Amino acid sequence: MIKELKIYCAKGTNPYRNLAIEEYLTFHTKPGECILFLWQNQNTVVIGKNQNAYKECKVSKLEESGGYLARRLSGGGAVYHDLGNLNFTFCIRKEEYDLDRQLNVILRAVKSFGLNAEKTGRNDIVAEGRKFSGNAFFSSGEYAYNHGTIMIDVNRAKLSDYLTVSAEKLKAKGVDSVKSRVVNLHDLNPEITVESMGDALAKAFDEEYELEATPWMPGTDELEDINIRAKKFASEDWRFNKKLILSNCISRRFPFGEVEILYEVVEGVIDKVKVYTDSMDETLAERVEEILKGLNYRKDRLIQQEIDGNQEIVQIIRWFAHEI
Repeated sequence: MIKELKIYCAKGTNPYRNLAIEEYLTFHTKPGECILFLWQNQNTVVIGKNQNAYKECKVSKLEESGGYLARRLSGGGAVYHDLGNLNFTFCIRKEEYDLDRQLNVILRAVKSFGLNAEKTGRNDIVAEGRKFSGNAFFSSGEYAYNHGTIMIDVNRAKLSDYLTVSAEKLKAKGVDSVKSRVVNLHDLNPEITVESMGDALAKAFDEEYELEATPWMPGTDELEDINIRAKKFASEDWRFNKKLILSNCISRRFPFGEVEILYEVVEGVIDKVKVYTDSMDETLAERVEEILKGLNYRKDRLIQQEIDGNQEIVQIIRWFAHEI
């Protein structure tokens, strides 16, 4: 049961620091507490935890324009952030995690401007039938968060400038229909600004949980911890997830996302393997890597391999087996 609300609105727009604050708040959320973190990134492409940076983003073009490439903790696909976008994160213990209730805060805020808003599918929120928010999820041990974007006045032209979207993904989603159904909230109601939406979210947060949120204020120790985390998020090792030099590569789009497997075979055994995916499950890539590494590189052996995992993993391993 939620007994205490905290809220924090980041003043800076550096993505590495904002991701560090998000991580710190997540792993310091107390039982019975829910923290709403509101933040903005300037000219940033944020990729999912298990994505291949070079495949998803025109990195050189982004950096030449003074932009940032960032990798988050959650799964899912790449998104573009500018100051016309407001990001939210609900940090909460896993036993109190309630996605419907958390997203109802967003719905309440948008509806307060006279718009018809609703959640569709697993990770989209729409207003007047058009998408303005996408969500992603993270959990580790007893801690969890869901976070998402709120498109208020985003420069949509920049999306195509910096993001590289595969032909398979465009075909699967129907690129024309996607463009037509994405909307900035400011276009639906000119009264909606980043500032007014922030105020509406704070009010909706209190109303949904019938409590009054108090501001979270970082002290010296918290700031030192956040600075250390920010260095990790800014590091090339984290952002680019240094790709092994592997000679074999296969890829396919599944209903749950694209999967790319790079691997090396030594003396008939899969010696090294790296999996990239935009699946919403942030643990999927790591689990597939653990299964494949060390297996005999033979179709019959892979097909016969007992897999203690979900159907998504079974599909990937079976596909991999039939590709060799």
